Amino acid sequence: MSISYLNGDYMPLEEARISPLDRGFLFGDGIYEVIPYYGGKSVGLMPHIERMINGLAAIEIKSTKTADEWKTLLDDLVARNSDLGDNLGVYVHVSRGTDVKRYHAYPENVEPTIFAFCFKIKDPEPVDRTQVSQYSLISTEDLRWQRCHIKSTALLGNVIHFQEGYSSGNDEALLYNAKGDLTEGSSCNVFIVKDGVIATPIQDNQILPGITRRIIIDSIKADGSLKLEERNITLEEARNADEIWITSSSKEIAPVTKLDGQPVGDGKVGEIWEQAFRIYTASKFDF
Repeated sequence: MSISYLNGDYMPLEEARISPLDRGFLFGDGIYEVIPYYGGKSVGLMPHIERMINGLAAIEIKSTKTADEWKTLLDDLVARNSDLGDNLGVYVHVSRGTDVKRYHAYPENVEPTIFAFCFKIKDPEPVDRTQVSQYSLISTEDLRWQRCHIKSTALLGNVIHFQEGYSSGNDEALLYNAKGDLTEGSSCNVFIVKDGVIATPIQDNQILPGITRRIIIDSIKADGSLKLEERNITLEEARNADEIWITSSSKEIAPVTKLDGQPVGDGKVGEIWEQAFRIYTASKFDF
């Protein structure tokens, strides 16, 4: 049975309740994170917490918890859910809280709603390009809002784009802006490889500052054996890439072998993916 946390109390997940006047329910007025734990060890826990604190500040939700207090809470929740398995994801959700009326302006003197629960996640993929799961994408224009760097719980724009991919028999949707430059996937960041060089879109308001993205960039730069660039990438470049990867806390580094029905490169998982995944796997618990 999954044990959840809600506003200071631990309880079975099915017993957790919030008011229908909670602004997270009415407006999607909140911030969330998803953090993986493998064998009880977290991946990027403090960077996830840092991003959440920054997101709360960006939308003016006042939370008094320090980064260390958040860490203690989430580690404790994982320990309470050890019977679910060795590999768990933690979903943590902070909304502005519950007011006495529905009104667009931020209310004063309300306490944020803090909710978290654990769920099972799959084992890490093998570091072997002949055995790893492969992904298929469609491309579509990014029609979401212009503050994608904030990890808001208001995910309808992302959900609609994800559904486009899912409904067409694909795993994800690769998004590009009005200029024809890549932004990200509907639920992930993106990297491409051409002639041995890895590239990923510049971090700005169009993309989420993905923690897995950050770990990949930092670990590859520290290793020094692969070349990586952060720059604008056109959709045309992606269609002519040797490799495409999508990255997230749940997918880690997922190789894409088909885009818009056409093979990426030779249609097989690339050698650079395997090198990068080995580097990432060796260092992911250091963040």
